[in-house]
Amino acid sequence: MAPPPKRRLSAESEPFPADPLQHAMASRDKDIMSLVRNALASGSARLAFQPIVLAKQPRQIAFYEGLVRVLDDGGRILPAALFMPLVEEMDLGREIDCTTMRLGLEMLRVNPALRLSLNVSARSVGDGAWRRILDEGLARSPHIGERLILEISESSAMLLHEVMIRFMAEMQPRGVSFALDGFGAGMTAFRHLKDFFFDIAKVDRCFVRDIDTSPDNQVLAQALITVAHQFDMFTVAEGVETQEEAAVLRQLGIGCLQGYLFGVPKFSL
Repeated sequence: MAPPPKRRLSAESEPFPADPLQHAMASRDKDIMSLVRNALASGSARLAFQPIVLAKQPRQIAFYEGLVRVLDDGGRILPAALFMPLVEEMDLGREIDCTTMRLGLEMLRVNPALRLSLNVSARSVGDGAWRRILDEGLARSPHIGERLILEISESSAMLLHEVMIRFMAEMQPRGVSFALDGFGAGMTAFRHLKDFFFDIAKVDRCFVRDIDTSPDNQVLAQALITVAHQFDMFTVAEGVETQEEAAVLRQLGIGCLQGYLFGVPKFSL
């Protein structure tokens, strides 16, 4: 007697996807997002502070950048690079921005001498919950706006540039400053640059790395600094890790320096 024919599994009935690596990555991403959601719900998110120093006076801190850190159930830090690319276009990304803004405004309230920059996406600027947190914080302490810097990435600024331009115009009278994060990496259309109200341009770390031995990076960084100065923007170099890099950047006319050479992000100021 012939054996019964083997039943073909449909895509829905297969126990694993065709690509085991894809399945593993999808499971990992799902676990990470669950950890982030749980951490936000339990109040297990904190800000770490990295100093930005004056290029010519590196012992003098110009301001700090507040970087959100999410802690798991064991108190271990989940690196932002692990989850931000997964959530920045999702509602979870808006929740992270809301938490960042809430924590940042509280730090500014209890530290009257603190000047702080916080990252925000253009999508959050149009989010009602995020906007209420910002407006209520500025209303409670009107002078906080003068010590708040909002960092917008190039790609985010260009995504909803009309929304960003209107928002910046609203915030300028309240003292809030704006920094263009990762300047050069996202290739912001220069025709739009004059329409924004950026006060600071942060030269992307890809132009800073090994700048002391890379003539190409020297030329590109010099060009970005020149463009920033043309639009009356103060300049910051990101990702500075060696004294040699810092020395070249000073020669090119950079205003401030940020990187592990001058301090890693810490929970305490």
